[in-house]
Amino acid sequence: MTMYDFPCEYCTGTVRECIVDLEPIKHHRGIVVLEEVPIGVCDRCGAHYYAAPIMRRVESILTSGSPPDRTIQVPVERYRKAV
Repeated sequence: MTMYDFPCEYCTGTVRECIVDLEPIKHHRGIVVLEEVPIGVCDRCGAHYYAAPIMRRVESILTSGSPPDRTIQVPVERYRKAV
């Protein structure tokens, strides 16, 4: 049984379960990147959906106090409009 297969809230597509290699997930406590995670992806517009167990895992990672398996560096730069 899948947690997905429901209508997309943004278009007329259907949200289907998809296993993704790397998925950055934003939570009010921070951002976590999960590997090989089952998420819902709209088959028309590509919107991503996360089931409650996924979000509970993200919160657990952010509140556990234990170091993650590993970390990655992400470049950050201020956007400057081209003239």
